[in-house]
Amino acid sequence: MTKVPTKDELKTRPNLSILALISFAASFVVARMFTTVNPDTVLVSGGFHIHHFWFGLAALAVGGWLGISYDSEHMNRLAAILFGSGGGLIGDEIGLLLTFGNYWSGITYTFVIVFMTFASALILLNRYSRAVLAELSWLASRSASLYIGVFVALVSIAFVAETENFLIIAFSSVSTVAGCLIIIAYFIHRLRRR
Repeated sequence: MTKVPTKDELKTRPNLSILALISFAASFVVARMFTTVNPDTVLVSGGFHIHHFWFGLAALAVGGWLGISYDSEHMNRLAAILFGSGGGLIGDEIGLLLTFGNYWSGITYTFVIVFMTFASALILLNRYSRAVLAELSWLASRSASLYIGVFVALVSIAFVAETENFLIIAFSSVSTVAGCLIIIAYFIHRLRRR
């Protein structure tokens, strides 16, 4: 009978999420480079064109199965590598799958960038949640309005500068003014407290 790990035991496991993320990125890069260098290399079997998407699905399934079936550090690392590598092979063909034929679609890069950013943020939040919460609590109690105002104004200015769409310009202009008003209100409040 397998022992169920406690919460503390789960925290002492190897950094499997980082290992899976590195494997994801590495397999994506290798698959993209291979296809760039050898665009005409295609595995055809029985009249079927076998994309590396299918190898990714198999690696994902095997990695997931190993991860839930065995409880050893070596198997956990192997499962993380298989899972991440499989995800990278699938991620490489997102454009092909979503457009039904355009392997070089920009959606692939967008997907990988968004996925890597989201996964990295989750890993960091999971690992450093206490420090992040303490920092956010300190910011909220001290100067949250200043930071929020600067963020809103800066992001809004970037959108105004980068588009010709009237609705986006109008909304971003209002957001820029709101951000600037928040910043001014912060400084007025600070001056009154002195």
